[in-house]
Amino acid sequence: MADQAVLTEQAAGRASQSLDEVMLAMDVVDTLRHQENLVSRELGENARDAQLLQRLRDIYRGQGIEVPDRILLEGVQALKEQRFAYTSPGPSFSRTVALAWVNRKRFSKGLLAIAAVLGLGWGAYHFGVAEPARQRAVEQQAQAERNRIDLAERLPAALKQGHEDVLREAQVPAARQRADQILADGEAAIERKDAEGARQAIGNLEVLRADLRREYVLRIVSRPGEPTGVWRVSQRNPAGRNYYLIVEPVAPDGRVLNLPVSSEEDGRTATVSKWGVRVSETTAKQVQQDKNDDGIVQRNRLGEKRRGQLDVDYQMPVLGGAILRW
Repeated sequence: MADQAVLTEQAAGRASQSLDEVMLAMDVVDTLRHQENLVSRELGENARDAQLLQRLRDIYRGQGIEVPDRILLEGVQALKEQRFAYTSPGPSFSRTVALAWVNRKRFSKGLLAIAAVLGLGWGAYHFGVAEPARQRAVEQQAQAERNRIDLAERLPAALKQGHEDVLREAQVPAARQRADQILADGEAAIERKDAEGARQAIGNLEVLRADLRREYVLRIVSRPGEPTGVWRVSQRNPAGRNYYLIVEPVAPDGRVLNLPVSSEEDGRTATVSKWGVRVSETTAKQVQQDKNDDGIVQRNRLGEKRRGQLDVDYQMPVLGGAILRW
């Protein structure tokens, strides 16, 4: 037991001595690195190791440290072999991850800013471009399906019904001919799968039917403070004048209607309750004389639009033009 204890103490002593020697060798290397002029001169010029060792002895003795020559030689050799030099590891995935983790605080703000910009960009694209485009595509698909069903079922039936309704109201050949033409246009639209064209034809039949059903008297205005007639200097003939009677359409129940009228002066069409109808100078003077007699136009019916008719049946001669302003 005593021998074993002695052996253990000797082994521990050798381990301690070995560790001390390693530490001394490392210190020698460190001293050599900090003495750059000494190293570059002695090692770079192939001087004798004895001179280098002597200088190292002087350095350590100046610090009060006695270092064996063996340790000094090991330090010089270790410096030459870069044994205790630290070499930075090369690029690798693990090194990149470690550096990113160490610098996470420095990069976090930038990454958050980039993420915010990307998020805003994605949101703008999604809600400003992608989503509206998707909705338009859905709406177009739904509209295409509605058109398919309408072209197969509803539109042909509505077109036929509208044509029949017009024929029941029509009292003149011109109205029936117009209805037949609209029907042909609608059927052609259905044949070429043009749902909008078919709907337009149905709408035109409805307008024609309403026009045929409409009835009114075209009455000459003779109320106090309102003109009964006006005249214009003709643009084509500055030496001549154009005469107009101001009229309003009055329904059988006394309502004044609003009708679309086109102006011969500028071609504009507007829905109005009064307009001027162009007449001859003779007709204009006759109406004015009628009003001058007692302040009222006794013969105030310029014409009448009857149900089933397309045009006004004029009771006075007219020249076929209208104005909307005077």
